[in-house]
Amino acid sequence: MLLIAILNGTARDLWYKKYLGELTAHQVSTISLIIMFGVYINCIVKMIPPRSGEQAVYIGLLWLALTLLFEFGFGLARGNALSNLLAEYNILKGRVWIFIPIWVAIAPYLFYKINS
Repeated sequence: MLLIAILNGTARDLWYKKYLGELTAHQVSTISLIIMFGVYINCIVKMIPPRSGEQAVYIGLLWLALTLLFEFGFGLARGNALSNLLAEYNILKGRVWIFIPIWVAIAPYLFYKINS
């Protein structure tokens, strides 16, 4: 998922951000990442199916923890202020990034149920 996220962010920054503006590019990038993560997570769940719904929930929670750990750890290591990192989650200002960790958390269970 990390490679998918990096490629998605690179495409946003190098390709369409200059045409759409920062906020709209952020929103488009979030939607495209949700779609790409969905395809990836569905493939993983099909190839290595969880043994139960409970295990699928645990997988989602683990991926959520790893996602947030990477995002905040990498962001802070790069010198970003915590307030700037948290601002990406402010849906009232059009920042829709909150849907990424939510999706990462629920998608394994959702695809487990769909594929069962």
